[in-house]
Amino acid sequence: MIALLTGRLAFKAPSHLALDVQGVGYEVFIPLSTYYNLPNVQDSLTLSIHTHVREDAIQLFGFSTPQEKDAFVLLLSVSGIGPKSALGILSALPVSDLVSAIQSGDVEKLETVPGIGKKSAGRLVLELKDKLTKLHPALVPSDAQLLKGRDEQFDDALSALTNLGYRTSDAKEALKAAQQLCSGPLTLQELIRESLKKLARG
Repeated sequence: MIALLTGRLAFKAPSHLALDVQGVGYEVFIPLSTYYNLPNVQDSLTLSIHTHVREDAIQLFGFSTPQEKDAFVLLLSVSGIGPKSALGILSALPVSDLVSAIQSGDVEKLETVPGIGKKSAGRLVLELKDKLTKLHPALVPSDAQLLKGRDEQFDDALSALTNLGYRTSDAKEALKAAQQLCSGPLTLQELIRESLKKLARG
């Protein structure tokens, strides 16, 4: 199986390119994210490659980063997602945005990808949420990083509320109540807004 190719870029288009490797031209299908990172024609190029074997063809899919390739392979593991759909997803969403959407269950964001409907978006979240660790670890926040982020957000919100004149003890109680009432993660603005509602009600 071909995993990596280095050669001279002989031709490029938004959906595919031709790579001349010591006189042999390889047709490689690519997402837009890779196309935008391509050098000029005739320049040297190295691509991470996924070899897709079908009964009637062997196709090569190329990516400018290993993370893109890993995401592509992961997308192929979802029932109903083929190479064309996987390329479309990576063309519409950077890997970091894809990871974020799957982690947070943001079906609406996944639905913005052409060809991905509500059912497919839901399937992506359901089947990939527990597999994200297979992607580059740096792209997947650890539990410790998430907790640290929440602590910093709590402190920032507490500072904002005390600056508005609320007592520290009252502000802390309101913040904790706001966090418990909302099942999903809150932005700093949302946390402050929900806490203010709580404080206004007493």
